[in-house]
Amino acid sequence: MVIVVPPLAMLALQVLFWQLVGVIEGSDDPMSPTMTPLKSLAINISIGAAGVVAVLLLAWIAKVPWRCLISSPRAFDARRLRIYLVGAALLVGAGIGVVALVAPDSPGWTAFGVTGTTISLLVVTVLSTPLQSAGEELWWRSAVLPAAASWVRAVRPALAVGLIVSSLGFAMLHGSNDSWLFGYYTFIGICTALMAIISRGIEAPVAFHVANNVLFGIVNTVLADGEPYAIDRSTDSGDASLLILAAVNIAMVVLVWLHERRARARSAG
Repeated sequence: MVIVVPPLAMLALQVLFWQLVGVIEGSDDPMSPTMTPLKSLAINISIGAAGVVAVLLLAWIAKVPWRCLISSPRAFDARRLRIYLVGAALLVGAGIGVVALVAPDSPGWTAFGVTGTTISLLVVTVLSTPLQSAGEELWWRSAVLPAAASWVRAVRPALAVGLIVSSLGFAMLHGSNDSWLFGYYTFIGICTALMAIISRGIEAPVAFHVANNVLFGIVNTVLADGEPYAIDRSTDSGDASLLILAAVNIAMVVLVWLHERRARARSAG
């Protein structure tokens, strides 16, 4: 149920919202991949809501407090979230800079431009993308990972099953048949799952996901020549430049591991 119900909830909300957006915008094709401000907002809200549904559903099925799915055995730590958000922003920003230097054509950037559409998309990105990013982490790392892990009794095999199922599910949700993109999304899922396991909480993967999606959303918006940008996940839309971003994921996992090891050493001392 935790694997099946949230995607259906997200799909239903997204179709409903996009149809409403189509009426408001007077669009002939409300389901097109072009990201207008209202369509972007609709996606972010639907994914955020699906994440909440996933956590509440698992808490209800497993008869556990929902807070235990956010962090355990410790309580949620806002300071951790802030620290990881700063670190993630620096790493993702560096990754974007390297991509811009090495493979500027790979992300589909066209030219710098600022219009009313650009400003509206920037506002939606900054205000609502964190909800979308947190929703995905609640969904896949707080809910699906432990739910799939519960299929196996032994601890280490259980963690492996939860990590694999949640990472593949996360990749499939993004709907790409390009091998580079599918592999990259799977790798993101593995890395963010490792962040959650190492830190015993959702703060690190949420911080990384928020920094990644917000910064890329801003860059994609301002480099779309003032027009709404389209999300292209078709065949041959990915390439080896994704290895640069994969390195950013690895760096974030290392950062989390070092910070948590230092934190445990301090508490033990």
